[in-house]
Amino acid sequence: MSILLIADLHLNEERPDITEAFLSFLKDKAHTCEALYILGDFFHLWVGDDAMGDFEKNIAKHLKKLAEQGTKIYLMHGNRDFTIGKTFCQLAGCKLLKDPFLTQFYRYPVLLSHGDILCTKDIDYQKKRRFYRNPLVLFFLKLLPLRRRLALAAKLRAQSKSKKGTKPEEITDVTPEAVVALLEKYKVQLLIHGHTHRPAIHELTVNGQTVKRFVLGDWEPNGMILKVTPTGFQLEPAIG
Repeated sequence: MSILLIADLHLNEERPDITEAFLSFLKDKAHTCEALYILGDFFHLWVGDDAMGDFEKNIAKHLKKLAEQGTKIYLMHGNRDFTIGKTFCQLAGCKLLKDPFLTQFYRYPVLLSHGDILCTKDIDYQKKRRFYRNPLVLFFLKLLPLRRRLALAAKLRAQSKSKKGTKPEEITDVTPEAVVALLEKYKVQLLIHGHTHRPAIHELTVNGQTVKRFVLGDWEPNGMILKVTPTGFQLEPAIG
């Protein structure tokens, strides 16, 4: 009996090693779990469900097979794939979650997030996030021809890559005050997120209580997952 959580695979055709690792994970560990939660940046790039090719459809097919075996699959948008929509979810047999999302794993109330909303010191990124996640902006983006969306995505990726190396760690990591504020808002003692690619278990004190923040890892070079059982939480390798 277990629930598994993953994030930041950044699946794309240029990294067949990560794709193969994910498919092995589905066959090995995921096929016996009750639920699989994918907390964002599942794909390295997503400009719309209408842009799906054989690669994306094959990933959806494998997820659908897992769902048909009885595993519940939940997907959350990341900063790279926030335009994943209903068509992909139907093909993959998964349910789309809002960010953040409050749920319960066995006896544990838990708050889930991709994690980028917690990086509040990255002001430039947060401004762009608010703009592109605006429902009206998303509506008009979907009306653009596919080639225009691909060009825009390439431009944004290039800008992000050029700035990434110049940003100090305190900006690209979560802001402690934002973590505390989110935990206080939802009145929980457990937070699980990805985005930062810094897998760890952090303990902090909020309102006199000890709370834990679980950070999921990316899949380069080796995948890290969080396994939840009725007895607790454990970070472990995705394979083996």
